[in-house]
Amino acid sequence: MAKLLLKLQRYFRRKPVRFFTLLALYLAAGSLVFLHSGFSGEPTVPGSPRSPAAAEGPGLPYLGVMQLSRGFKAAATMPAGGRRHGPWFKSTSKEPSDRGKSRDNGGPRSRALRGRSGREKEEDRAQYIGCYEDNTRQRTLRGMSFFDYKKMTVFRCQDNCAERGYLYAGLEFGAECYCGHKIQASNASESECNMECKGERSNTCGGINRLSIYRLELAQESARRYGSAIFRGCFRRPENVSIALPASQLMLNMSVDKCVDFCTEKEFPLAALAGTTCRCGFPSTLFPLHEREDEQLCAHKCAAEEFESCGSADFLLVYQTQVQDNRCMDRRFLPSRAKQLVALASFPGAGNTWARHLIELATGFYTGSYYFDGSLYNKGFKGERDHWRSGRTICIKTHESGQKEIESFDSAILLIRNPYKALMAEFNRKYGGHIGFAAHAHWKGKEWPEFVANYAPWWATHTLDWLRYGKKVLVVHFEDLKRDLFVQLQRMVALLGVTACEDRLLCVEGQKDGNFKRSGLRKLEYDPYTAEMRKAISGYIRTVDAALKLRNLSGVPEDYYPR
Repeated sequence: MAKLLLKLQRYFRRKPVRFFTLLALYLAAGSLVFLHSGFSGEPTVPGSPRSPAAAEGPGLPYLGVMQLSRGFKAAATMPAGGRRHGPWFKSTSKEPSDRGKSRDNGGPRSRALRGRSGREKEEDRAQYIGCYEDNTRQRTLRGMSFFDYKKMTVFRCQDNCAERGYLYAGLEFGAECYCGHKIQASNASESECNMECKGERSNTCGGINRLSIYRLELAQESARRYGSAIFRGCFRRPENVSIALPASQLMLNMSVDKCVDFCTEKEFPLAALAGTTCRCGFPSTLFPLHEREDEQLCAHKCAAEEFESCGSADFLLVYQTQVQDNRCMDRRFLPSRAKQLVALASFPGAGNTWARHLIELATGFYTGSYYFDGSLYNKGFKGERDHWRSGRTICIKTHESGQKEIESFDSAILLIRNPYKALMAEFNRKYGGHIGFAAHAHWKGKEWPEFVANYAPWWATHTLDWLRYGKKVLVVHFEDLKRDLFVQLQRMVALLGVTACEDRLLCVEGQKDGNFKRSGLRKLEYDPYTAEMRKAISGYIRTVDAALKLRNLSGVPEDYYPR
């Protein structure tokens, strides 16, 4: 082989013209192949070496202080699995083939007509009802709602509402989706629903205080009847039951679904079964749902369902319907500039986004952020875009742990979470997004050990720094917030200097999960922590526990250790 290469080298030295001719032909052939692949539209597979996600490093080096810039890079990628169809969707509609053609983007009327033509193509899965008025104080559709100011589509809204058993789906302001069982407003002119959907310009998604409403014809009957009503427990009958639960009806053939249906139709979030009487209402100071009784006290068979319990006149079996309690859903910016900057400080993965959701519902004011996360802004955290010193938000999310950054705040809520849970949550967020999961390869590869080595020490130094440099720090343990939300939220709201009525806090309890709760369906089947990792993390837990007790605070919860 070496002799052959030597002969070729000597030959091309004697004939250089032939060498350069062959080289030019080789390069020309390669260029043609490259151009052909470009025009044929070769797809880029998410996670491949060419995709941006794959180029991301496994973790940040531990620096004591998290070095995050306020810049934001948006990466718009399609889900790997494409569109997800709910069980009610039976058609196989295709994307229009004339997307490249020019279309009339004239006035509101032309957009409304274009949206209507798109709706007519989807009549087999949902029927367009019309354009309706809406009001921020009295919603037209009073069930679940969610926002996406970047990727909202008609299909996505219909799919989410149908999966939860609602009869109607309404879109507003190009990015807001509302679900409900009853339309409680008047028709509006079709031309007033004139805003294109943020995620598909070919369709109309309502307008300003105007809803484009669809009836979900193919929603499953079983889902429509009571959907995913949540069991709240067995409770003693309140003293003023007719005031605490104002709507009621005698049902001789009582069953859970009949009572839930009745209260859903009446637009109440609670359905209480009291033997042969169905009662409906809201969580309130008269009926706070804080003192659960033994379920055996409610174990009286339903007249219509042999295997269901329907409670009794003295002990009520309570379910939470799909009707959204709107008493705590209004949010706005502060009417005047805040005199103090309050931090909502936590280690990444400690539940900061969830705490922000609770604070916004409890106070009615937006929360801000030291950073800017476009995905959170698109999900409804409108204070995300404000500069953290703007003074328009009730508190500021931050993961910083340096002295200079900490001392720039006048007070702080310090949220602490079990490091074993926090590290796994942040690892999932880093590789799977706010409500996604890291891939199995990431857990088994080099990424996880490097992540723990870099981030575990920071979990401890973050808390120690805030205890040392913070001016007025309220420590809240994530586990206590989950276990006793009402009491812990009262403490947080008091530090923020806002008076929140008790009924509003009770409303928050019913809406506590929000849109940033990971499903428990993909829990790891093994413990990702090695013996060496557990030994190091246990040392950090003991250090934080001692620091808390030195300041006359309760130490870390017992479930932090042993491991």
